[in-house]
Amino acid sequence: MPPIQVLIVDDSVVVRRLLCDALASTTEIKVAGTASNGAIALARIPQLNPDIITLDIEMPGLDGIQTLIEIRKLYPQLPVVMCSTLTERGAATTLDALAAGASDYVTKPSNSSSLANAMDQLRRELVSKITSLAGRRRSSSAPVPAISAANRTASADHVVDILAIGTSTGGPNALGEVIPQLPQDLPVPVVVVQHMPPLFTRMLADRLNSRSRLSVREAETGKSLEPGQVWIARGDYHLTVVRKGLQTVLELNQDSPENYCRPAVDVLFRSVARTYGANVLAVVMTGMGSDGARGAAHIREAGGEVLVQDEASSVVWGMPGAVVDSQCASKICPLPEISQEIVRRVLAGRTQASLGARTARI
Repeated sequence: MPPIQVLIVDDSVVVRRLLCDALASTTEIKVAGTASNGAIALARIPQLNPDIITLDIEMPGLDGIQTLIEIRKLYPQLPVVMCSTLTERGAATTLDALAAGASDYVTKPSNSSSLANAMDQLRRELVSKITSLAGRRRSSSAPVPAISAANRTASADHVVDILAIGTSTGGPNALGEVIPQLPQDLPVPVVVVQHMPPLFTRMLADRLNSRSRLSVREAETGKSLEPGQVWIARGDYHLTVVRKGLQTVLELNQDSPENYCRPAVDVLFRSVARTYGANVLAVVMTGMGSDGARGAAHIREAGGEVLVQDEASSVVWGMPGAVVDSQCASKICPLPEISQEIVRRVLAGRTQASLGARTARI
């Protein structure tokens, strides 16, 4: 297969060179061309026919968001990776870009970090995101594996005490569709890992909180888990849940990354399986890689259930696809149906348990 053709759009000559150098490390990717602003980029797309675009957010004239909106009008399926800064403004604008249709984002090296380490991280992230996003666009979809009868949990008598969600690429928009649809009286707490750096996770929690009937906050060590709360893992910290007396509380740590991620879905899923046993409902949504697959196996072994987002509605089907491949999925759902399925399973188990208790008293 010929190399993936990339158009790099950034008003900074230095950044354009950094991105070109980062992508020169692999033969799978070729820089088809560069553009110094949004207007030039829009003119070059039909000339170069790129497979994917990297797009700076802050540019003079037509800025990144405005350019993205025009790209989406003309090329709705063309993957776009935003290049952001690790600042509050950069995080806010990145979330705006994702809401406007950006496929994913990378953060530019900051002045406070080692340039060599920062460039290595940028190269790794950019190459993996480009190959995943553009590779999916150029390849035909493989048939979705069937879920075996052994993995179709009969949820009518399955009591759910916690909902755990893991996601990555495309996750902010997926969470923005699922979390606001959950009812205010949801009788279980919700814990979430979204692969994002510090600051971005707080901004994401704030945005979801403003749109949701549930309380959505960035996770804090020592906070008790209560129904109706949504806790999002803090960037650069693993999130776990532990029993302390009669309470279950959140804990954050900076143990080694897993699957190149911190926070990692596997870490959270293992902890909920260990703490809640069979009374777990997990959801794995759009994202690159396989983070969450091993954790889903722990949840299934403990007797819990795992829903996954389907391929058609996922930006990238890496994470949910890995759960399906490992035979740990209880059900595959299109994104618009996930919130309904969550509520159905949470309420069904509680209704059945209530009826059982009432029958026993009689």
